[in-house]
Amino acid sequence: MRIGLAFRAFFQALFNRQAVEAVAAALDARALPAPSATTTPAESAAAPAKPTPAKPQPPKPAPPARSDALTLLAALQRESRLIDIVKEPLANYSDAQIGAAARDVLRDCGNVLERMFALRPVEEGEEGTSIEIPPGFDAARFRLTGNVQGEPPFRGSLAHHGWQATKCDVPQWSGNEASARVVAPAEVELS
Repeated sequence: MRIGLAFRAFFQALFNRQAVEAVAAALDARALPAPSATTTPAESAAAPAKPTPAKPQPPKPAPPARSDALTLLAALQRESRLIDIVKEPLANYSDAQIGAAARDVLRDCGNVLERMFALRPVEEGEEGTSIEIPPGFDAARFRLTGNVQGEPPFRGSLAHHGWQATKCDVPQWSGNEASARVVAPAEVELS
């Protein structure tokens, strides 16, 4: 009888998750009730064992919090030195020097923004062309300026085509809590 029961338990456990839990609970000595004076060993073996509740896993520690804005700012500094040029006192430089430095910074900033956001115009028309704004327009897509009166549809001249992100791939930050607000590390050159 024991061999038959063992085979039955084996094959039930092989294909049935509930059977696995029941067999595991039955094999756990703490889950088996103490036999009473009125039950026989056969009755004790036939009585279903109460499954033990699963022990809860300790929660994973939350990753340190860092704003995506800081991650973007760090990328702009790392790849284009944006903060360096903005924070640099410019009084000692000529306009030509500032323009030459700004050209590289702006190019590299554009590369970062393209990689992370793939920015495209909200409205494809050329600046200065006539455009109609339909009734029920989305105010987040169109900002009306000038003589705004009455109800749409409105007709006006496209002053700026706007920008929209076609993706948002800001890298996931993986640093520690102490460096969550570090935008650019201090650089130390060893001699």
